[in-house]
Amino acid sequence: MAIVTISRELEALGEETARELSLATGFRLIDRGLIERRLGEHGCGAAAQQKYDEKRPGLWASLAEGRAAYLELLKLALYEEASLGDCIVMGRGGAAVFRAVPDHLAIRFVAPLELRVERAMREFSCDERQARQVLGQSDHDRGGFSRIYFDFDWADPRAYELVLNTARLDPPKAARMAESCMGLALSDQARLAGGQALADLLLAQRVMVEIICSRGERLGGVSAKAERGVVVLSGLANTKAAIDAALAAARAVPGVLEARSDMHLVQEYNVIP
Repeated sequence: MAIVTISRELEALGEETARELSLATGFRLIDRGLIERRLGEHGCGAAAQQKYDEKRPGLWASLAEGRAAYLELLKLALYEEASLGDCIVMGRGGAAVFRAVPDHLAIRFVAPLELRVERAMREFSCDERQARQVLGQSDHDRGGFSRIYFDFDWADPRAYELVLNTARLDPPKAARMAESCMGLALSDQARLAGGQALADLLLAQRVMVEIICSRGERLGGVSAKAERGVVVLSGLANTKAAIDAALAAARAVPGVLEARSDMHLVQEYNVIP
């Protein structure tokens, strides 16, 4: 199993190249439509998806409980889809979500701004000023989405194994270059290790969704780590009952053999003016 994630500037031919790469390699393309359907199956409606998908949330949205639920469900959807076999993940913070998986290859597509403006003018039938506005908003949203949701610098080339400038590349040529990189970077050893790593991430994420989305437990920065069926919870809680509830939620998830707590109790203080 192998996972290729695609990060792309708007009008840098990332989507077009991903489709060519999928055809050339047989890797399943996980695009926006597929993720939307998977999110819908988990109860994340169209309104929430529209509000958060690849957008930099505003101040109130970034503080809202809905944002936390969306993030957990998005990661669950991505892990579930990737667990089905070799795949190419289009956007959705994939480079950050799968960065700990050994058989993951992160690719980024860029192009000079002036060329992107020309392409946008053709695609959207708009003038130069409008094209620049569209591109600026897209860059702002995609960069903010990765930074706020995943603490990930979307524009940092060091976060990727391959960065392709499509100024002189059409999608078929760019796909051939990406396929060559895949052959060099994705070893059989990495594929074997990646399968177990992804299984652990998927189980931990199912626990997170059960705690936060299904049961609505309010815990400080809770996180779950799984290793071959053993789940360890970390984070903060203000009562032992909250920790016990989180552990009960974790143990209810199919595939969890054991659940342990590394959570810490914190005392709430009432400040008297």
